[in-house]
Amino acid sequence: MFLGTGTSLGVPVIGCDCETCVSLDPRNFRTRCGLVLGLPEGNLLVDTPPDLWRQLIRERIGLIHATLFTHEHADHLFGLDDLRLFAHYLGRPVPIYCEAAVEARIRKSFDYAFAPEAATYHAGGVPQLEFRRIGLEPFELLGVRVTPLRLRHGRFNVLGFRFGNVAYCTDTNGIPDESWPVLKDLDVLILDALRHKPHPTHFSLDEAIAVAQRAGAKRTLFTHLSHDLEHAATNAALPDGMEVAYDGMRIPLT
Repeated sequence: MFLGTGTSLGVPVIGCDCETCVSLDPRNFRTRCGLVLGLPEGNLLVDTPPDLWRQLIRERIGLIHATLFTHEHADHLFGLDDLRLFAHYLGRPVPIYCEAAVEARIRKSFDYAFAPEAATYHAGGVPQLEFRRIGLEPFELLGVRVTPLRLRHGRFNVLGFRFGNVAYCTDTNGIPDESWPVLKDLDVLILDALRHKPHPTHFSLDEAIAVAQRAGAKRTLFTHLSHDLEHAATNAALPDGMEVAYDGMRIPLT
């Protein structure tokens, strides 16, 4: 399920009265990017966007069993404090699967959760987290095999992930040669497509279409969308097999 499909500014953009921002089509209301996957052994959250509380309430998701991070930027991280309640429900810290740079940012930005006095707080007072370091090697998580792949996000290294025949590649404008084999034979590719004009850290829509055509997935869903891309008009102009995702959209895992 797509919790959010918007860029770091969200849509509507504060102070903007463009066609997309004033649209009454709910598919043009885009919170910051995140996913929840219902897996055999629980719910996996991908990233903790600033809108996380609203997203989980909106979709009536009562429990998160583990969290997986693509990278450490604020629009993918700064809802992490909303994980506080889940350790209480689970009876243990929430597992956090991430690279070293993400862990370092979490420890710095949420330092109160790791201070010596944090252990004395009441249950739910601070997020209780258990870091599990990942790299590019596949691993098992909540009953599925997760295959990370390296992506470029401007000058940053970030991760995409493959779950079965579905791949999630947000916040990227470059796929290294060694990552392309991970994108073979997909049923669904979820891919960054920020806007029409080129951008230094994200695929433009035309660039994303070219990537999707090379990957050859049966279905491609574009995410991390700015207000430059109005839902209905953009969808109508896309090649067959490609769609604009929207908040709350559900797809089967295959």
